[in-house]
Amino acid sequence: MVLAKLSSLFSSAIAIDLGTANTLVYMEGKGMVCSEPSVVAVAKDVNGRGDRILAVGHEAKNMVGRTPDSIQAIRPIKDGVIADFEVTEAMLRYFIRKAHDRSTFFRPRIVVCVPPCITSVEKRAVREATLSAGAREVFLIEEPMAAAIGAGLDVTSPTGSMVVDIGGGTTDVAVISLSGIVASRSIRCGGDKMDEAIINYVRRKFNLLIGDRTAERIKMNVASVSPHMKSQTMEIKGRDLVAGIPRVISTCSEELREALIEPVQDIVDCVHMTLECTPPELAADIVDRGIMLVGGGSLLRGLDQVLRDETKLPILRSEDPFTAVVVGAGTALDKIELLRDVALR
Repeated sequence: MVLAKLSSLFSSAIAIDLGTANTLVYMEGKGMVCSEPSVVAVAKDVNGRGDRILAVGHEAKNMVGRTPDSIQAIRPIKDGVIADFEVTEAMLRYFIRKAHDRSTFFRPRIVVCVPPCITSVEKRAVREATLSAGAREVFLIEEPMAAAIGAGLDVTSPTGSMVVDIGGGTTDVAVISLSGIVASRSIRCGGDKMDEAIINYVRRKFNLLIGDRTAERIKMNVASVSPHMKSQTMEIKGRDLVAGIPRVISTCSEELREALIEPVQDIVDCVHMTLECTPPELAADIVDRGIMLVGGGSLLRGLDQVLRDETKLPILRSEDPFTAVVVGAGTALDKIELLRDVALR
């Protein structure tokens, strides 16, 4: 008991799901301690003294679409990888300080979840940003692998498990066996592309311009991609492109299903391509065990039914798709042997 307390004073470990839309943080021994949007509000300095960070997370997201020219709300993670190094470093520092136990004497060991399509340059950028933000040691783990662990799948056994992780910027599909990814595909299509499809559809059909936050609210509340789901309606507020004044319209699930055809078909095609390059023995396992859906995008109403109809395979959804990736990385933190097996070199 005394040794355990002394150990906790000298070390700590954190898992971070650095997502395009949201960043989730898991603390060893405490569970998930932070879940906030991956948004940073930056005040532009015209005097050349450097930009200033005004807000991070929820506070910064509330500023999206509402800022003057001197303030910019930035999403520094694009398609699952770092698009703005300095802003990402500031965002990571904020989340690490928020989660890190001040009673520990040393900087934390950190696991960061990354897409399987990440390049060596992007890996180095993630490592350097995390170290600069205050990490003592950095491990990288592929998001589908972390998601499979978080969903309760046995990734170390010689049995095939298939995971579809639909995030904000990317959809990652992977077949996992013996602590490794055997077959995988990634596409830059996720929740953001669905929001964009809704914005474009409302603009084309109703001559109404809506923002990203409104599109996300529509997607979460009434959007459905299966004809078997009960239809719902919702009022949408935006700016009339003809008259130039605010206007309110009403839309329903059937109309939104038409809007989401393209991004949903891209996800279905990605699953098919992964299945096509899966070894036959593992494919036989998937017939028995089915496909596991994780990620916030998998919560889209009717998506599981569409995949079931297209693949003729059992489709499962993890208990909490939104947190499966960070919980899996946190589970790997608790089992250091598993972490070293599944971490990227």
